[in-house]
Amino acid sequence: MVKPAPKAKARRARLLVSKIDPWSVLKMAFLLSVALGIITVVATIVLWSVLDTMGLFDKVNEFINEIQGQEAGTPFDLLSFASLGQVASFSTIVAVVNVVLLTTLSVLSAWLYNISSTLVGGIGVTLTDD
Repeated sequence: MVKPAPKAKARRARLLVSKIDPWSVLKMAFLLSVALGIITVVATIVLWSVLDTMGLFDKVNEFINEIQGQEAGTPFDLLSFASLGQVASFSTIVAVVNVVLLTTLSVLSAWLYNISSTLVGGIGVTLTDD
């Protein structure tokens, strides 16, 4: 009778992350933050459209006009302050600011990691081959 070959032991390698390339962090952070910005703008537009379809803006207008009473003169219109174009523009501005901030903070974090890893040696990682 032939015995099966013994299983090979899993290989392990202990590695040290001693440096992070700021240029690669910049590229990845920029791409991910642009994707997050696109998601933010699309989600804002979809949310505004759902709220408008539900008639929420009309109900808010009726509620505020009821609180103001008849003496107010011109009725309150929420859509004059928060139209789809204004909301989409504001969301786009927020997304662009987020792209700049996230990219800058990511590169700064990589730079700080490189400085601190020279002092303490970096982060140890164990890789196994299953």
